[in-house]
Amino acid sequence: MGKNAQKVFKAVFFETVNGKMPAKEFIRGLTKEDQKETGADIRIVQENFPIGLPLVKKIKPELWEIRSTIKDGICRVFFTVSAENIVLLHAFLKKTQKTPPKEIDVAVERLKELKRMQK
Repeated sequence: MGKNAQKVFKAVFFETVNGKMPAKEFIRGLTKEDQKETGADIRIVQENFPIGLPLVKKIKPELWEIRSTIKDGICRVFFTVSAENIVLLHAFLKKTQKTPPKEIDVAVERLKELKRMQK
């Protein structure tokens, strides 16, 4: 890696103990165009993290959101950083100005579960 080379994080989807990947399932449910837009934004984060607004906002310690504007509205993908990975914890379509607390709660619970699984 050269002197000016930026570390590129690997994007991985959080997997529940049941083998489900909720963020991946949500993104796959978007239109192809919206999947492309969201994927491009995730890639920007992989290549440039840490970055800030307008694309990334820190929500809580160890929890950030990727803010993608898509044809169907505003997609939010919550993630954490673990070693060389950006772990995509939760995704949803935002319908209000303020992020609903229940969506943050889901991401926080998945972050806690990820930490338990890593022990």
